[in-house]
Amino acid sequence: METLVNVAPFTGYVYPNETIIPWTVLIVVYPYLTGLVAGAFTVSSMYQVFGIQRFKPVAHLALLVSLCCMLIVPMPLLLHLGHPERALNSMITPHWTSAFAVFGYAAGFYIILLMLETWFVYRPYIVQQAREGKGPLRWFYQALSLGSDDLSEKAMSYDRKWIFTLAVIGIPSAHGLHGYIGFVFGSLKAREWWSSDLMPLVFLFSAIISGTALLIAIYVLSCKLRKVPVDLPCLKGMAYALWGFMMFTLLLEGVEFASLVYRGREGIEIIMEYVRGPLLITFFFLQFGLGSVVPLSALSYMIWRGTTGRALVVGVTASAALVLFAVLMMRWNVVIGGQEISKTGKGLVDYQPTVLGREGLLAAASLVVMPLILLLLAVKLFPPWEKRLTASPASNAS
Repeated sequence: METLVNVAPFTGYVYPNETIIPWTVLIVVYPYLTGLVAGAFTVSSMYQVFGIQRFKPVAHLALLVSLCCMLIVPMPLLLHLGHPERALNSMITPHWTSAFAVFGYAAGFYIILLMLETWFVYRPYIVQQAREGKGPLRWFYQALSLGSDDLSEKAMSYDRKWIFTLAVIGIPSAHGLHGYIGFVFGSLKAREWWSSDLMPLVFLFSAIISGTALLIAIYVLSCKLRKVPVDLPCLKGMAYALWGFMMFTLLLEGVEFASLVYRGREGIEIIMEYVRGPLLITFFFLQFGLGSVVPLSALSYMIWRGTTGRALVVGVTASAALVLFAVLMMRWNVVIGGQEISKTGKGLVDYQPTVLGREGLLAAASLVVMPLILLLLAVKLFPPWEKRLTASPASNAS
């Protein structure tokens, strides 16, 4: 049996069972990854559904990012369980009021949807490699083609219809999957820090900015590694999207905090003590200051000045990196912060994460890196760069 390592010190008066933090850093990683999924899929849908051409260079890359992140999303929850092999029981014998069962079905549905859309997007490339490839990889693509080798205009049109339909279904599915997490936190009235009707919206819009920021960073890095120029109109489009959604996210977070203070319900005194004390650095300086105000100011300045070229690439990429950090801090402040405030309203608990162990910082960091490792493999097998993705139907039919 694993030794209990997350017994937390406390100040003031707390309930005895609050000296153990039940939701550790793994539960911070879980909503962080689901947010990346929703945000990346949103960017992909800008082209696949709404036909915004400036997002075309990153549309297929965004789809791969979303899929790779989604495949890792269940891992934090499974590691958090004492017996992860029992997780399947929640789906075999579901309790329809159980949040875990709902997540199992929603996540399973969304993974299948992402796989199907990815298959239709890359089917021409799969067929091409099944015909022209060599060695074991050719066998892999032949199996993956599922016997479909028709690249006529009629077949390609059929593929595009399926891509559009799946993307349309995927938009509410992705946003609902992440908004539901915010709903779970916001509906817990016993935790004053969490109890808010705006929590689902805060989670949703912070997800969009985190996924967009990740895609900016990956796209710029991939261009540097491939030694090709960054598509500036595409980068500007993502920068505009990031700026707009950041403005709305900060507005929601400000209204949420103001509402918490204005309501002044029981326990507000200890919450204000917590905000002015232990949460001062992570909440105000890291999440809002460094992670939000700085990148928002930088993006606003670049948009106002019409910055272009290398300065635009460096500025937008740096801003994206800070946004990724801000959203991670936001998840930490919500998940951990809500548990550090005692339900008595008269005490604080100090969560002290471990480095090693099943629920340590190293395990959490590994889960954050795993989607990137999967993405490296995915872009080798299914290159999202437009010129390599498909050939014209006529040339493939010959």
